[in-house]
Amino acid sequence: LNLPQFVQLMETFVGEDISLPTVKRLVAFIKEEYKQTEEEKTEQLEKVHRISRLAHRKLLLEALFEKWDNNASGFLDLEEVDAVLSTFKEGMEKEALRKAKKHLCGRYPQLSRVGKLSPKAFQTFLELVASEFPGNEDEAIDNLVEFLTASVEQSRMKCLQSLTRRKWLYNIQQAAETSGASMEPVYKAVFKALSQDAETHGDNKKISAYIALLEENQLSPERGQILLHYVACTADDAPYVLNQILYRDMKGVSFAAVEEGKPIHVPRVQLHGSIHFWNYDRPVEERKGSLLVLPLHDARWRAFGILGLDTLRDQCEKTIFLTHEVSFYQGVSHAFSKAYHHICTLENVLQMTVTALDWLYPRAPSIHTVITYLVEPGKDKTWDYALRKMLTTDNTGQKEIHSSPVLLLRKENLLRDYLFKCTDSSQVIYTSVCGEYHIAVPLRDLSGQALGIFDISIGRHQKLPPHEHKDLQKMLKMAQAACSEILKMSLEETEPTYVLEAEHMANLRHAGILFHRFMLQDLRECV
Repeated sequence: LNLPQFVQLMETFVGEDISLPTVKRLVAFIKEEYKQTEEEKTEQLEKVHRISRLAHRKLLLEALFEKWDNNASGFLDLEEVDAVLSTFKEGMEKEALRKAKKHLCGRYPQLSRVGKLSPKAFQTFLELVASEFPGNEDEAIDNLVEFLTASVEQSRMKCLQSLTRRKWLYNIQQAAETSGASMEPVYKAVFKALSQDAETHGDNKKISAYIALLEENQLSPERGQILLHYVACTADDAPYVLNQILYRDMKGVSFAAVEEGKPIHVPRVQLHGSIHFWNYDRPVEERKGSLLVLPLHDARWRAFGILGLDTLRDQCEKTIFLTHEVSFYQGVSHAFSKAYHHICTLENVLQMTVTALDWLYPRAPSIHTVITYLVEPGKDKTWDYALRKMLTTDNTGQKEIHSSPVLLLRKENLLRDYLFKCTDSSQVIYTSVCGEYHIAVPLRDLSGQALGIFDISIGRHQKLPPHEHKDLQKMLKMAQAACSEILKMSLEETEPTYVLEAEHMANLRHAGILFHRFMLQDLRECV
């Protein structure tokens, strides 16, 4: 038990109306009676030491990754890292390196195709290399980090540039985590990062930027199976670009970037001959500048859209994108991908929740309302997290998905403190507020921390009838299983598994069906 879980266990044990002297006697009793054997003490110390060691290693390897990735592209070239490591100890450890690389490609199948190391894959690679060395693994990691740190040099100016760019990339991720599953703040953060970099590190270029996502072409299938739908762009370009559709049979290099899986840079669009210009108001003689199209990839390196930039609004002659700019824009596309898929995951969790509650209400009419909250990290140091009210449902069939979700802070919601206790401990909380009974249940992420909270109101009844309580427990169990499956899908080393034929359909529909899949599997096991 961690501290919040221990406190919650004690509060549940003593109940709400217990006197202070009784609490003091209980504390004195536990202090007196709780004993740890030497074996338990040793085991606990070893566990703490192991957790501390792994946390230190993670920080060390993240810092090393950032030092190598000086343009904040979000990836390192596998062959480049491999080439430097092959000179470690004057090439004496090449066999260990070969074995580690083989294991790595087995764990991340896309590596053999794209050759790019994410921070997580980079850490795994070095740990695999160290595990092949004789002796202490921690010492081997330290030696590898020291060697790789010495093999890359950065000027002070480059360090500052990298630091600034990483701050902008962090803002994109933070926008995703604090947006209430809305994409708009993410789009704004992306375009702000691009504009700031063009101004600060790109000779004050004036850029246009846009994001287009791949979609199934149901409008005109004869023009190709897929199309690019422009879902966001810089403000000045909105009248011309926003919600436009690019088909395969139209001019452009975007589909080529998607298929080739790498950026396409057109230094002078006026000389290319196959560029599609959305702004028809711009005279032909002014259609000059550079174009850069970057494919957007998911965690398993499958393309799902493009990020485009151009300098057609800039009247300067020298508007070509330099190598360090292209690398950073790749970092932006990677940050956007993580943010986009984070929000897709939250949308899937909410869709699954709607399906689960639709299943529950006819079976448990004593439940008055269920409010679903998502846990969001704090935006500043005054609070570590907040609860965002996302969905309200009741037993009459009313369902409200909050388009402008309310944010709950602990210090402003003392009557809802049970929700924060549930989040802190990741445990079920049963309480009464103003004569109304509530059951707060966490929806946990893969590490066991609360990702969301169900606030289940059962009105003035102290408890549910046994059969309704049983169905509630079943719903919560299946919802947690479906949530874990949704979260696993976003991992770069995991391929999604489909059990029911209907799951092969679009993701949102799949999220809803997931709940029924686990319910069906549970039924099969019971038969």
